[in-house]
Amino acid sequence: MSTQHATIYMTDWCPYCAKLLKALDRTETPYTAVNVEEDESAAQFVESVNDGNRVVPTVHYSDGSTQTNPPASAVRQKLRELEGEEA
Repeated sequence: MSTQHATIYMTDWCPYCAKLLKALDRTETPYTAVNVEEDESAAQFVESVNDGNRVVPTVHYSDGSTQTNPPASAVRQKLRELEGEEA
């Protein structure tokens, strides 16, 4: 079982978030979704890595890196890279 994962900061109304989550679900890619409208500390984190803007989806990886509005393929690639570092 992988210890690498992605946290996806999102909102319920964001079409880009829905598209990303659907694509990751289709390939059974592991992630944790956090709604920034329900978690103020999550919203503050998103703003801290996006020049003060609450841009979603923002993906935070287990190595501390982030991506803003990435395609699902980029999330899967990053998780594969993290898996390789773990081995």
